[in-house]
Amino acid sequence: MPMPHAPSRTTERLDHDYDGIRRAARLLQQGGLVAFGTETVYGLGGLATSPHTVERIFQAKGRPSSNPLICHFATADAAFAEIDETAPLYEMARSLAKAFWPGPLTLILPRHAESRICPAATAGLKTLAIRVPKGRAVEELLQHVGQPIAAPSANRSGRVSPSQASHVLEELDGRIDAVLDTGPCAVGVESTVLDLTGTQPILRRPGGITLEALEGLCGPINVADHMSAHSQPNAPGQAASHYAPSLPVRLNATHLSPGEAFLTFGDYIAEGAAPALNVNLSLEGNVEEAAHRLFAALRQIDRSAARHNLTAIAVAPLPHDGLGRALQDRLKRAAAPRPA
Repeated sequence: MPMPHAPSRTTERLDHDYDGIRRAARLLQQGGLVAFGTETVYGLGGLATSPHTVERIFQAKGRPSSNPLICHFATADAAFAEIDETAPLYEMARSLAKAFWPGPLTLILPRHAESRICPAATAGLKTLAIRVPKGRAVEELLQHVGQPIAAPSANRSGRVSPSQASHVLEELDGRIDAVLDTGPCAVGVESTVLDLTGTQPILRRPGGITLEALEGLCGPINVADHMSAHSQPNAPGQAASHYAPSLPVRLNATHLSPGEAFLTFGDYIAEGAAPALNVNLSLEGNVEEAAHRLFAALRQIDRSAARHNLTAIAVAPLPHDGLGRALQDRLKRAAAPRPA
């Protein structure tokens, strides 16, 4: 997707020490855009209460304004202050927050009639996606800011999410005010998105909290299919095509063709041609390590495309349960037909 025109600016690279966190907080309070690492991926943060700042987020990413943003809070109480307490699954939401926050879980709930979050951040919907992220630096940052922060992933819309500060700068350098470098993200894939707007929980996006862990607390959960290209999402990460590298992606590859890079897992070996480039997500077959490495591996293959004359990325079969569900989701969307 072409990037919209925006004036160039100097993007500061801040260390995650006391001074860096305070500088990032001041920039956010002043309406700036600051990317920061969470336990999942790097987010592109801005004041969720400011229509102008939220508009800048959409412009910097080239993201459709119909795609709502997740709002990040320092505490669960601050998050639930924006939510309608009469929602049918409000108490379930509170229980989930107590169990999994801070952590990689996003909850979608009806917003309070007097919520401070600007309509642009929710794409005009009467629902709100809330999260309390985990990590020393991001927790300190949100405490210092003291206001809700809207923060989609800090990359161009539809592209591979960033799990390191260098990934952010590859795509957004000169378009945002700063990046707070907190090192590689621990989980490596985005938060789980659970829709609690009705009377039955719906998994909208698998992520760092597994479906099994959620069902252990709240019982059966419906699993949503990917959206059609013409549907409006009620939370991020629902588009059929998303998280996409520049090369086409082929899933569950048991046979390799010439020119394909092979994204593999454990000791799996495919038949056919030798891979033009072999990248293993986890030699030990550890799904947590694979999730941690997924987006960096896709970016590594993309950067190597010209040098190795790559034509595509073939992906080995991966686990389907636990955190493997999130891996499958990201790769299925990366392999989907790209929007024209």
